[in-house]
Amino acid sequence: MRTRKSWLVIPALVAITALGACSGGSGGGPTAAATAPSEVTGTVEFWHFFTDREAGVIQSVVDDFEKANPGVKVVVKSGQDDQKMRQAISAGQPIDVGLSYSTDQVGPLCSSGDFVDLSSFITRDKVDLTQIPDTVLGYTSYKGVRCTMPALADVYGLYYNKDLLAAAGYTEPPKTLDELTDMAVKLTTFNDDGSIKQLGFMPLLGYYENAEAHWAPAADAQWLNEDGTSAIGSSPGWNAILEWQKDLIAKLGGYQKLADFQAALGQEFSAENDFQTGKVAMNVDGEYRTAFIADQTPNLNYGTAPMPSAKGYEDSYGAGYITGNIVGIGKGAKNPEAAWALIKYLTTNTEAQVKLSNGLKNAPTMHDAIVSPDLEVTPQFQTFLDIFENPKSSTTPPSGIGAEYQTIFGTHTAKWQQGDVTDLPGMLSTVDDEINAAVKLQAG
Repeated sequence: MRTRKSWLVIPALVAITALGACSGGSGGGPTAAATAPSEVTGTVEFWHFFTDREAGVIQSVVDDFEKANPGVKVVVKSGQDDQKMRQAISAGQPIDVGLSYSTDQVGPLCSSGDFVDLSSFITRDKVDLTQIPDTVLGYTSYKGVRCTMPALADVYGLYYNKDLLAAAGYTEPPKTLDELTDMAVKLTTFNDDGSIKQLGFMPLLGYYENAEAHWAPAADAQWLNEDGTSAIGSSPGWNAILEWQKDLIAKLGGYQKLADFQAALGQEFSAENDFQTGKVAMNVDGEYRTAFIADQTPNLNYGTAPMPSAKGYEDSYGAGYITGNIVGIGKGAKNPEAAWALIKYLTTNTEAQVKLSNGLKNAPTMHDAIVSPDLEVTPQFQTFLDIFENPKSSTTPPSGIGAEYQTIFGTHTAKWQQGDVTDLPGMLSTVDDEINAAVKLQAG
């Protein structure tokens, strides 16, 4: 699972999603037959983005589905990114099942009708949606249209190097942002020329998985109002987070010193990752990092914990950011019943969820899979399962403009952390205006 790709917003994809959301609608696609077929048959074309070893994990579960449904042949198209899939569906290509890595596409996929409404299938087959946390149910539907089901999740928390913390006199990870600041400063060392040698915590957005959304639960920071307009300027959590960030940047030597450190960072998904090499003592990352550490740096003595909470938001500790892969039926599906059977297998079958999670090292999205004795769980991985089921965990809500509202915010926070912006309330007000203009344009 690589849901973090959603942060690499491709301008062309933004344009496609915006156009798709303005055209068509959520109706008109395949719906469930009145009675579920006793046996599903035929061919299903299944597009997903996984490659190499991870594609093999997906294929193994597809093979299990075919064994359970011998009348169905699944034609798998791996390595297909969201942009390619959306273009193909919009062009009328008969994709039966599409797996997207970005929950940011739920709004455009549902409102355009590129993915059909699954409600008739879910209702007919009495799918137990109470198995899925409310946060996840929220990011798999848009304006009452459930055009996707969740297929595993990415969950974000804090990784910390136990040896480095112990050397500085700490036995526990920070639980508040104030504690994180104090520990980050104490754990940071400098070279003779004044450059950073070892960093306690990197406060710059854009560094690995440092993203506004991944920090938002620390202060219950909100993105959108119920009508789809921006809530950023009116949410006090963003002030708390950004003021904390500004303070930590200053205490660690300023933006330029941190930017110079970041310029030499190790490749994120290699053994040269700064956390894995000990260059950074604490870092925000997803549950999938446990698999990279086990494979690349198995002797690393580390722990995991929820993201620390901001002052005044201490009761949010234990929560975190959740996102995930989503799967749906393409509007041109030739075999919707078999397509739904595959989706239901991938997203509600406990054994399938466990096998996917064990192979991909992502969190299952069904409670029965999370508590399954067959799920491979280390203490570090358990942290993310606990965050996933925490009722205060949150996500970036679906929008008709896809991830554009996050992109707009990011252009301003980049200037903020560089010190080019001093009027934070004014900046957040401008962010609201720009997001609302984009929402209005899409709606028109």
